[in-house]
Amino acid sequence: MTDATDTRTEPLPLSVLDLAIIGSGETAGDAFANSVALAQRAEARGYRRVWYAEHHNMSVIASSSPSVLIAHIANHTSTIRLGAGGVMLPNHSPLTIAEQYGTLASLHPGRIDLGLGRAPGSDQTTVRAMRRDPAASDRFPEDVLELQAYLAGESRVAGVEAVPGAGTEVPLWILGSSLFGARLAAMFGLPYAFASHFAPGALLQAIDVYRSEFRPSAQLAEPYAMAAVNVIASDSEGDAERQFVAMRRMRVGRFLARRGQELSDDEIDQLMTTPQGQQVAQMMHYSAVGTADVVARYVHEFAAAAQVDEVITAHASATIEERLRSVDLLADAHQLAGTPVAV
Repeated sequence: MTDATDTRTEPLPLSVLDLAIIGSGETAGDAFANSVALAQRAEARGYRRVWYAEHHNMSVIASSSPSVLIAHIANHTSTIRLGAGGVMLPNHSPLTIAEQYGTLASLHPGRIDLGLGRAPGSDQTTVRAMRRDPAASDRFPEDVLELQAYLAGESRVAGVEAVPGAGTEVPLWILGSSLFGARLAAMFGLPYAFASHFAPGALLQAIDVYRSEFRPSAQLAEPYAMAAVNVIASDSEGDAERQFVAMRRMRVGRFLARRGQELSDDEIDQLMTTPQGQQVAQMMHYSAVGTADVVARYVHEFAAAAQVDEVITAHASATIEERLRSVDLLADAHQLAGTPVAV
């Protein structure tokens, strides 16, 4: 794929991926209050949607039950789309997910998205604790079709109907970080979201495969791709860089420290010099860090070079005040156009 200038005539749609971070000294309840504030700010500033990802057994992430969190956020907002980005479908039966998101769609018509992934969303010990079938990932394509049929009111299982759910036709998305998800989304004619905020490696190839192999469906006539970017926008370059360093340390510590181990900044910086630390740091390759104009330009250049229709932004700062300011600053400058950049 070659670099491309963004020639769109409409403003680039921006969305928010909320990781429901439990900050230092905070509780899960604090994280949920912060998620409400973030969604309300995103709604007020014109972002298209807010998504929540299913993660398990992670001490700093509170979004283990996206459907419950979405219901709470929906009751505190009025127009913005809300969704799972995503539900790890092999952890669940398609019928259960159809009922959960059918319930949400019935309560909040026209506002619910359902992104689907096939990863466990945690480590292997937690997978066993969830009683997950090791072969469930192999059935992911069939489970997507079963779920889609429940939501369309055309059950593939005789005598079983999703109530609520049937006829709600909650829009499905395929999430991924590899060519598998790109090909599946193309084959099923579904929108595709790439997790480039932590798995950047295959972004360009995956989007290219998705677009070239796309088959129209009842849900989608033309391919529609979204990709994720870490964003830290601040009033000064120095403060944005400070926040980015803190975020990078937090992620390296999260992935490489033993459970219950508290590492100093110096110890984390030492870890970052190891191959494992460098690998974790590379996960943050797509990160827009700086003042409003710098971040907005990066996001637009990223969208053009990656050939995506929408960018979902993970505002990764440590505090809710910093995340809200980042959301505001990007919204202020989000219609800036830039020159192409190699992605």
